[in-house]
Amino acid sequence: MKTPPRISEAEWSVIKPIWQRPGITASEVIEALSPACDWSPATIKTLLNRLLQKGALRFEKEGKAYLYYPLFSEEDYRKAESRSFLSRVFDGAFSPMLAHFLSSERLSEKELDEIEKLIRQKREGDEEREKP
Repeated sequence: MKTPPRISEAEWSVIKPIWQRPGITASEVIEALSPACDWSPATIKTLLNRLLQKGALRFEKEGKAYLYYPLFSEEDYRKAESRSFLSRVFDGAFSPMLAHFLSSERLSEKELDEIEKLIRQKREGDEEREKP
């Protein structure tokens, strides 16, 4: 599978509403972003065009409106960004990253329980795949 193109933090904000509702118009993207950011409609349209040029989005023309669709899923981007972060900041090693977050972040009992559950599920899943 193709790797998603790198996108900026601002572009990430603009693509989120498109992941939530593929086929939305620029006006709907602007409306979705307006409560959280103070960007002008022209700025948001510029960011949409950048995402198109990078190959992160495609559009279909319907009458006078352009409908925007993601070419990669949010999960595709999460994986790519996670790998990039892990590589850049922790030389690709997961354990030091996890140790850093566990030691530097205040976590609730619920969050710690969730992490333990994820580790158990990962172990069980890996054991299943190793069986002949």
